[in-house]
Amino acid sequence: MTDTRPVWSRGERVRAAAVLMAGWVALLWVLEVVDVATGHALDGYGIVPRTPSELVDVVPSAFIHFGFSHVAANSVPLLVLGFLAALGGIRRFLAVCALIVVVDGLGVWLTSPADSNTAGASGLVFGLFGYLLVSGFVERRPLGVLAGVLVAAVWGGSILAGLAPTRSGISWQGHLIGLAAGVAAAFLLRRRATPQRPVL
Repeated sequence: MTDTRPVWSRGERVRAAAVLMAGWVALLWVLEVVDVATGHALDGYGIVPRTPSELVDVVPSAFIHFGFSHVAANSVPLLVLGFLAALGGIRRFLAVCALIVVVDGLGVWLTSPADSNTAGASGLVFGLFGYLLVSGFVERRPLGVLAGVLVAAVWGGSILAGLAPTRSGISWQGHLIGLAAGVAAAFLLRRRATPQRPVL
């Protein structure tokens, strides 16, 4: 069978990844502006654990933040990690993000403390970190391995700090589950080289 999907040039992949992530982060800021303007009406889309009606907020919660400092803290790592992950293909990147967001949201719903409200893109950030950390090794891509090493060097300390259960106001459960979901995505959604489509 012949693969008839278009092969994007490196420049096209870079532009597509940059536009996607710039738009994604811009959307988070727009939503926070709307949240503040409406008296924090969007905070209700966070996840209150083990409440059946809250399952509908599993996906929206990844786009809602509790204040501008919250969205600011997630913006740079999401922009950079998302850009690097999206270089491997937009469709696969969106599948990776969907898996991380859903698994992380369900994990938060199951494990977070009672009466808490959890929202934010940090679970996705931790998931993308885990994905980039191992995907190069899983797919045996030298550039992917290098990206994983660089990501670990830059954000490894922050990621470990975010997993500490002693920090109040931080969903270490969401961070840990997001990280695990990202690692799982690297295995479940790995790509294999073909004669027409070498893995770089």
